Amino acid sequence: MIIAIDGPAGAGKSTVAKALANRLGFHYLDSGAMYRGVALRSLKAAQRNAAELASELRIELVGPLVLIDGRDVTAEIRAPEVSERASQIAADPAVRAALVPLQRQLVASGDWVAEGRDIGTVVAPHAELKVFLTASAQARAHRRGDESPASIAARDERDTTRADSPLREAPDAQVIDTTDLTIDEVVVRIAALAASLETAR
Repeated sequence: MIIAIDGPAGAGKSTVAKALANRLGFHYLDSGAMYRGVALRSLKAAQRNAAELASELRIELVGPLVLIDGRDVTAEIRAPEVSERASQIAADPAVRAALVPLQRQLVASGDWVAEGRDIGTVVAPHAELKVFLTASAQARAHRRGDESPASIAARDERDTTRADSPLREAPDAQVIDTTDLTIDEVVVRIAALAASLETAR
């Protein structure tokens, strides 16, 4: 089974997806870590084309750790400047063309909780369960701590209007507003949806 979790920055995708994967015993795919990995390399090699860096990316997702070329960059890729750069390069069709096949390859077998901005619409449109998390801009900015509502709004604009794989709900996605929900409440709700699908199989 593939559970696709999409949504804007700060909606709780990563935290919810990790907790859900642990609860269900599924593998976890943080697609955003791939774009952040390219962003990190781009910031350190500004003269290099982002698409070239994406095509050369050697990334491993080992539990909660993100390794690039064997080096742990889990903390580095969460820096504000990396987040901003990742949002920019994610709009580059050539970067997405390099990374989406890697994501599809990862979720091709086994049980996965995959999160990002285009999992249910592009990476795994065949996912058995699609969830779209959302929350108010104020709540999302508060959760991220290092970003203002204006910064969140700018990222939303960039993510939803890009020409290639814009952020949007899959037609059959379950929409969950996490503004006033705890992580556990969201996880329980999605786990129940997954259980109902398993029962119906």
